Amino acid sequence: MASFKPAYIETHNKGLLKEKVARAYKILKACALCPRGCGVDRLSDEKGICRTGKHAIVSSYSPHFGEEAPLVGSHGSGTIFFARCNLLCIFCQNYDISHEGEGVPWSSEELANAMLLLQDRGCHNINFVTPSHVVPQILDAVDRAVELGLRVPLVYNTGGYDRPETLRILEGVFDIYMPDFKFWDTKIAEQLCEAPDYPEVAGKAFKEMHRQVGDLVTDGEGIARRGLLVRHLVLPGGLAGTRQVMRFLAGEISPNSYVNVMAQYRPCGRASEMQALGRTITEEEYREAIQAAREEGITRLDERKRAFVLHWM
Repeated sequence: MASFKPAYIETHNKGLLKEKVARAYKILKACALCPRGCGVDRLSDEKGICRTGKHAIVSSYSPHFGEEAPLVGSHGSGTIFFARCNLLCIFCQNYDISHEGEGVPWSSEELANAMLLLQDRGCHNINFVTPSHVVPQILDAVDRAVELGLRVPLVYNTGGYDRPETLRILEGVFDIYMPDFKFWDTKIAEQLCEAPDYPEVAGKAFKEMHRQVGDLVTDGEGIARRGLLVRHLVLPGGLAGTRQVMRFLAGEISPNSYVNVMAQYRPCGRASEMQALGRTITEEEYREAIQAAREEGITRLDERKRAFVLHWM
C-alpha cells in the first residue's frame, strides 16, 4: 500500500472537512454529541456528564509503544489523551484522567501542533484516546493540521459509547476505528457506568464504523492503514460477557475482525464498589476468553505475550 493516502486529505481538498467542523460544533449548542444527550450549551462553556465545555482538555501526548502491533510499528503510535469521558466506568484504568479531569484546556491550534510534532517524531498514526465528547474540537484541529502538512492515518480510540449520527460526520476523516466493546449485559453496564443502553449503542456504533472502513488492512510492514480494530477487556467473573461479544463481532460485524482480547484488568478507581471487581483476572479466565473468541469464529487475534500478577481476593 505504498500509495496510501489518508481519507481526510481528499475530504479537506474538496472543502468537506470545514463543513463537518461546522456541523459538529452546531451540535454543541444543545449537546447531543454522544448517547448521554445532556443538552447543555457547551459553546457557552456549560458542562454535562463529560464535564467538558467549549475546549478539549488534553492530559498528555507522546509516542506510545504499548498499543497493538499494527499501530506501534517501529516508531510508536502518536497518542493524544483527552481528559474526561462520556462513559465513566467505575474501574477505569485512567481514573485520574477520565473522572478527575487531569489535564489542560487546549485550543484547536495547540491540538494541531501536537499532531504535527508526533508526526515529526515518526509516529505511524495520530491516536485520539477517548475522543467521543470532543469530536468538533478534533475535526477543527485536523482541518488546521492538514494545511500544515499532516499526512498520517488518524485513529478513533473509543469506549464504544458513540452515536451513529456523530460517527457519520467522521466518515472520510478517520481511516482507523479502535473501539472497545466493554459489556454485553445491560445490568452490568448500568452498574459499572450508568449506561444500561451501552450494549445496544455499542452494537450500532460498531456497525457504522465497519461500514465506513471495513476490516483492518495493513501495509507490507504490518502497519495499520485502514479498518476496524476491536478491543475487549476481560473482567473478573465473566462480567464483560466475552463470549457474547465475540459472537456479535463474528456474526454481525465480520469474522475477519481484528480483535485484541485484553488481560490487563486491575482494580482501579471505584472498583471496590463491586466485590467481583476487587481482583485481577486469572490465567484460566484469560485462556477461557481466548478460547471463546476462537469458538465463536474470531480468527484474527492480536498476538502478544501476556503478563499476569498473582490472583488475589
